[in-house]
Amino acid sequence: MKSNPYKDAQAAQTLTPDPIIDNTDEVILVADPSAEVALENPAEPVVTAEELAAALVAARTDAEAQREQVLRVRAELENIRRRHVNELEKAHKFALEGFARELLQVRDSLELGHQAALDATANVEKLREGTELTLKLLGDVMEKFGVTAVDPLEQPFDPAFHQAISMQPRADVAPNTVVAVVQKGYVLNGRLVRPAMVLVSSAPS
Repeated sequence: MKSNPYKDAQAAQTLTPDPIIDNTDEVILVADPSAEVALENPAEPVVTAEELAAALVAARTDAEAQREQVLRVRAELENIRRRHVNELEKAHKFALEGFARELLQVRDSLELGHQAALDATANVEKLREGTELTLKLLGDVMEKFGVTAVDPLEQPFDPAFHQAISMQPRADVAPNTVVAVVQKGYVLNGRLVRPAMVLVSSAPS
């Protein structure tokens, strides 16, 4: 009987057992915890004595430089303070220099008037005119430096700038009105230097 090659091959494939896989030689790798720690914390570099000495010298040099800078700043601040004190002293000492210079011309005018008055043949009218000019010159100088007169005639009495030396009953003016100025007052840039001495009206009895 003649065999069928196709059927024989199929029968042989059916009877052939599956190969057995042997895993006994497989290598299993396990991570070493100590290796991970070594990677996370590498060894610190070793500092030599020479390097420490050089760092110490550098630190001392830097500290000395900063100390010298602080000393220079302190010295400069002291110089500025001394200059400021000297300037203030000069300002206080010569604050009236300009005012004194302006007053010199007033004094010159007064001396000329005094010399003219000593002359027996002097003209009284001219002396009066000279005196009025001198007074005007003095007033201009005072106003130039912020000194103004307080002349409150016929004004309401103001105790901040007036000093009443007497009260007069008056029916022709309102009570508490300045009716006479005995002595003018003066203010310096709005600040009272001397109050005006005045007579003040009161209601008649």
